[in-house]
Amino acid sequence: MAVSDLPMPSVGPVSRLAPKPMRFVLNWGRRYSLWVFNFGLACCAIEFIATSMSRHDFIRFGVIPFANGPRQADLMIVSGTVTDKMAPAVRRLYEQMPDPKYVISFGACSNSGGPYWDSYCVTKGVDQIIPVDVYVPGCPPRPEALLHGIMKLQEKIAGESLADRYAAPAIEGEES
Repeated sequence: MAVSDLPMPSVGPVSRLAPKPMRFVLNWGRRYSLWVFNFGLACCAIEFIATSMSRHDFIRFGVIPFANGPRQADLMIVSGTVTDKMAPAVRRLYEQMPDPKYVISFGACSNSGGPYWDSYCVTKGVDQIIPVDVYVPGCPPRPEALLHGIMKLQEKIAGESLADRYAAPAIEGEES
């Protein structure tokens, strides 16, 4: 059985009827328990490691670094230059993550190719491969910039509805 044969996961039709306090508690739990899968490809990965150390300590924000693998992670942080040869691996690892999943593009190379944007083998941003929730600019970005990006992602999670996030897209010509 191929992966494409499996049914799309859903959160159920009744989830839209969940009371706001219940959605608040569920979003609060997801917001402050982000398990991170770091896909470090270049110098920005060092800044990610610095952010997880005691001086910046992003664990105090509810971010747990170094998940065992993509199947245990909620958040993928792509840092560094994504080459065309590495792009399928990034996509495959993203697809292995359970829903709901989030992506932070960390650094100029990950955002747009950085100083290598005109190279024949560099992907012009990780958003060409997978959907990105937050972009953190810089070359390399400071650890404080990653902390800010994490807080922006947490704000996004706090206000989201999973039913809306995973609603099936309308097919052209079909009435809802």
